[in-house]
Amino acid sequence: MTQPFVSVVIPCRNEARFIERCLASISATTYPREKVEIIVVDGMSDDGTRELLSEAVSRDRRITLLDNPAQISPVALNLGIARSVGAVIMRMDAHCEYPPDYIPRLVAALEESGAVNVGGVTNVLPAADSAIARAIALALAHPAGVGNAYFRIGARAPRWVDTVPFGCWKRETLERGGLFDESLSRNQDDEFNMRLRREGGRILLLPDVAIRYYARGTLRQLWRMFWQYGYHKPLAAIRAAAALRPRQFAPAALVVAIVLGALLAPFSPAGAALLEFTIGA
Repeated sequence: MTQPFVSVVIPCRNEARFIERCLASISATTYPREKVEIIVVDGMSDDGTRELLSEAVSRDRRITLLDNPAQISPVALNLGIARSVGAVIMRMDAHCEYPPDYIPRLVAALEESGAVNVGGVTNVLPAADSAIARAIALALAHPAGVGNAYFRIGARAPRWVDTVPFGCWKRETLERGGLFDESLSRNQDDEFNMRLRREGGRILLLPDVAIRYYARGTLRQLWRMFWQYGYHKPLAAIRAAAALRPRQFAPAALVVAIVLGALLAPFSPAGAALLEFTIGA
């Protein structure tokens, strides 16, 4: 089978700590070098990322640097896709490192499985050498922290899932799906995958293709990320005219149960039992 040309699109903003490792890992792919282009769409970084990207462009003619004045991921993705020429489009994030077989494995699965989107799992690593950073990384890789998000907790075998980290699509899938909703600064990939599933598409997770993902390093960064995800998740479902999964209501239900139990506990044995159960769970 002829291997298709692959366009890698990387939304990026203030990733000076990680962008060089990210690009080096993509450049080390076992996919034919002449069949890969790398488009980095930078949200006007001001931490030295742009200087590092300029150096990378001068060293590797496969890398293209685009500006993203809007500074949000869906705009970056749409700009990169518009500039790309590949028959296959892969989103990658600057906060990660990718194994050498990442591109060939996903492209092969996309061709062979009938999936509209293919992805791997994330091995979550601490962003800093601190107890907080290590605790955050552990929480983001445990079912108690992320539920049954298989791309985070892993799976025994390839399986059909709701979403995968980042994504690998045929160009016609993206064009038919309408690209990414630029009104969603977060969860735009979830919204796009909801649209694909609504039209009968299936999303495939490859559990033995592992990305090295660096988690947020501080509680402030983590809180900000999850607040944005929580705010945009229902908006993404509304945009895609899709229903949220029952598991996605679990965090809110837990918070409500704890608050309700705490309020009722002084006055009711049932309230005390509810509080004890939810905290113990």
